[in-house]
Amino acid sequence: MKQNRPTVADLAAYDEIIDVRSPAEFAEDHIPGAINCPVLDDAQRAEVGTLYKQVSPFEAKKIGAALVSENIARHLRERFLDRPKSWKPLIYCWRGGDRSGSMTTIFRAIGWPAGQLDGGYKAWRGHVIAELARLPQNLDFQVVCGPTGSAKTRILQAIGQLGGQVLDLETLACHKGSVLGVLPGQPQPAQKSFETSLLQAIAAFDPARPVYVEAESRKIGRLHLPDALLERIRLGNCLNIEASTEARVAFLLHDYDYFLHDPAFLVERLEPLRGLQSKETMSRWLNLIESGHWSELVRELLDLHYDPHYRRSQDRNYTGMQDPACFTTDDLSAAGIERLAAAITQGRCAHTA
Repeated sequence: MKQNRPTVADLAAYDEIIDVRSPAEFAEDHIPGAINCPVLDDAQRAEVGTLYKQVSPFEAKKIGAALVSENIARHLRERFLDRPKSWKPLIYCWRGGDRSGSMTTIFRAIGWPAGQLDGGYKAWRGHVIAELARLPQNLDFQVVCGPTGSAKTRILQAIGQLGGQVLDLETLACHKGSVLGVLPGQPQPAQKSFETSLLQAIAAFDPARPVYVEAESRKIGRLHLPDALLERIRLGNCLNIEASTEARVAFLLHDYDYFLHDPAFLVERLEPLRGLQSKETMSRWLNLIESGHWSELVRELLDLHYDPHYRRSQDRNYTGMQDPACFTTDDLSAAGIERLAAAITQGRCAHTA
């Protein structure tokens, strides 16, 4: 390890990781486990940047130095006075430049063996991209397939409860992966943050054991799956859930029950389908919502939108769908899902109801 400029490979050698970028930069993505101690907050960063462009670099550096000094002093008083002399922090900013350099210099002058990350967050981001291209190639993906309402995410979670290795993409993306997939009160993470979470999950897997994952399209909500990961998943063995329509409708009414309590939100989420369905169909769906005929609405959504889309996409994108292992059921209750998970992990292709 280089004494003064540690790299991403050296993260574990430090007691604490300090991200000195602005709160907005930190919120978009950061090294896992890092704490945010900005040496310039969002407004201050904008102020210094404006001075740099509109007045001069010299004037910007004077104001910037004053603000950075004040902020580092505040962080020292409020967060770090109790740290022992042996405390070893790693400090980073965007590129490993002035912002992290300022805090590193002061911490070293105090006597702490602080490190300044070589390349800063940009180096971390490069590491994420490279590892997301490399690591999926070593994994054996078992892909849980099935049309909307087949409880695929719940089955994955049940497999995880049984000790299986699970990559739960929809939970990481905070989205259920369809036009109605938005989770109320749970915004999706930024793309960079999503990819950092993906790397954390994938890096923890044992390549000698299978990894169970749900069949997904290229996008989950507004987030994109990395190409190398998606391509590897699409080459995996397919485990096809063949649930009856009645079981799927019952499951969806339970799993999406928040729409039943907020019909206006459901109407809003259906709006993108206007270009795909006739005016008559859309009008009928709105009437079903208004009258509370939920089961009929769900059936029509499956018949007219979700199932045709699924048939078009799965056979085209997943090679394993040419000869999948099939698991049929009439029961997607919690107990039925547990039975499916057990059958999948034990390799039993049978009617599980």
